[in-house]
This record gives sequence, structure tokens and C-alpha cells, in this order.
Amino acid sequence: MQLHPTDVLLVIDVQNDFTPGGALAIADANAIVPLINSLAKKFDHVILTQDWHPTQHISFATTHPHKRPFETIEAPYGPQTLWPEHVLQHTQGAAFHPALSIPHAELILRKGFRRHIDSYSAFMENDHTTPTGLAGYLRERNLTRLFLCGLAYDFCVRYSAIDGKALGFETIVIEDATRPVNLTHSIAETNAALAAAHIPRIQSPEISAEISADIAK
Repeated sequence: MQLHPTDVLLVIDVQNDFTPGGALAIADANAIVPLINSLAKKFDHVILTQDWHPTQHISFATTHPHKRPFETIEAPYGPQTLWPEHVLQHTQGAAFHPALSIPHAELILRKGFRRHIDSYSAFMENDHTTPTGLAGYLRERNLTRLFLCGLAYDFCVRYSAIDGKALGFETIVIEDATRPVNLTHSIAETNAALAAAHIPRIQSPEISAEISADIAK
């Protein structure tokens, strides 16, 4: 797959709390960091997202008496999975993984910082109404095709891809550069949702390394 000057690599939530040893650790998440670093070198445009929760966030099980992680509540905006406390603002858990090295990243977009609403997607809060501002940024920069990687495949990558497509961007998921939380049925549901939205899932070797030469022509 040949890259173009209007392509962007969207790196979702590669943060300490989502990697082994973190508060919401995703199995094998460390393994994708070198791959993401390598992929980023092929793109002129890279954007990082960073989950950034305040204390007593609505998504924390500890915020709700008698609730446990991975239970579901009915929030004002719909069903909300409850999680262990994670990526608290200004903590080491919220920091990017120390091996993540993308010095030419152009934007760090923080999400999930509103106490009363969660935000899986890089584009919209979980009410599917409140924008993060990413779509406007991409349009003003004339970036039209998105390649997504990062954490987690079945939540933040999934919803970012679907919202990006719905907002008019060509959207592609680099599947081997993601890892899932893997709750009950979450991977199968994600695969089905991406297929229904006509969002391709590709492997990293399918991406050409020749973008710089093409741009120079």
C-alpha cells in the first residue's frame, strides 16, 4: 500500500497504564511499541492520543459504590464499561510508554479529561456528540487518510476508526500494531463493526516505506 502526503499515522493511547505492569494492562502491549516506532518513520504526519482522566472519573469502578471493574453501568449517554483507575492526570501511568520514540509527532491530543463522560474515540466523547477537535485539525491540515495503531484494538482503536470513517476520512487499521483488552466477545464485535463500516484491517508489511521519495517527486 503506497503512502501519500495526505496520510497520517494515528497512534492511540500507548501509555504506561495500558502496558504490562500498568493499572489496566493489556497482554503483549509492549511488543507493538518497536513496530509503531518503525511505522512512524514511514509517515510525514503522526498524531498521538493520550487518555487523561481526572480523579473520580465516571469510568472508574471506584467512583460507583459496590461496583467492580468490567461491570457495566447505564450512564446518561448510554452503557459504560467500568475500569480500574487508570491514566490519572499527571501520573506515571498516564505517561507515554518510555520506549515510544516518535520525535516528529505533530500533535498530542488528550481525551477523557471530562469527569462525567468517557472518551474511547479520538474524535468524539462517548456521548457521540461532543467533539475532541481532531476532525477540524485534520481538515485544516488537509490530512485525509488515517492509519490507526495502538491500544486497545477493541475499544479506543475501534471507536476512533469508526468515528473517523463516519466523519469522512478514509480509515485503515494496522492490525498487528494493536493489541486488544479482550473482554467477552469484544474482539469479534470489533471485527464485525469494522467490516460493517468498510474499514480495512491490514498488516504492517503492506505499507510501503517509500513515502519520502514519492513526496519529493
